[in-house]
Amino acid sequence: MTSLRLLACQINVPTMTTVHERDAHLDTLVEKVDAELENAPTDVVVLPELTTLDYARATFEELDTLAEPLDGSSFQKWSGLAQKHNCHVVYGLARHDSGRDFISTAAVSPDGKLIGHYDKLHLCHYGAGMEKDYFTAGDHIFTFTVNGIKLAPIICYDIRIPELCRTLTLTHNVDVILHCGAYFRDESFATWHAFAQTRAMENQIYLLSLNRAGENYGNSLFCPPWMDDLTPPTQFPEHAEMLKRLKIDRQIIAETRKNYTFLADRHKDYTAL
Repeated sequence: MTSLRLLACQINVPTMTTVHERDAHLDTLVEKVDAELENAPTDVVVLPELTTLDYARATFEELDTLAEPLDGSSFQKWSGLAQKHNCHVVYGLARHDSGRDFISTAAVSPDGKLIGHYDKLHLCHYGAGMEKDYFTAGDHIFTFTVNGIKLAPIICYDIRIPELCRTLTLTHNVDVILHCGAYFRDESFATWHAFAQTRAMENQIYLLSLNRAGENYGNSLFCPPWMDDLTPPTQFPEHAEMLKRLKIDRQIIAETRKNYTFLADRHKDYTAL
């Protein structure tokens, strides 16, 4: 197969500081996604960065109890949903391992098994970001394939480091980057879309840039491999929740690279020039 059906979930995340509040939010969110999946088949469900946690210093101060192992509450809930609807689920969590906490994205397969995880490589520490105070940076990438289409998660601030998307495209042959974020409306918010659109077009791939919903969030973006006045990116609501269905088509990637030969026209070694 050469196509893929995504369900991208721009969702609210309430304020929380306790495990009870975290798990109550998780239960509510799973119910929402479950109801939407009853409407039509989906190959991959995608949720934003730190799906189950409020992005706030008060919340991060409680990571000793709120952060989870890979087989914790989030995995148990999303694993059950994946099995029920025969789909992959890509979700965010604060991951605890060996005394350290990571901002992570994990993926489960239709049989409910964990197929891998990615820990945020670049920690944001400006504007509303204070991640270096609480989290450890990751040290690996993660890719997985659905319907012959290769996907890779990255997280929020990662989009501003071009080498990561370039490596995923050129070295690992990724077709779709799942850019899961918690983009707060601070001084860098206005530049976020420009980075997302550039990464999609310069690498000639699909890029889903998925934010959470809310007064200070929203405006998720879905970028095809080529964008112009007739083929704009898909915009999500400015603030409101939306569970939006999207389509990936590898033929579009092939046609884009045939018509616009950016990648083929690269020099083999720019350091030698």
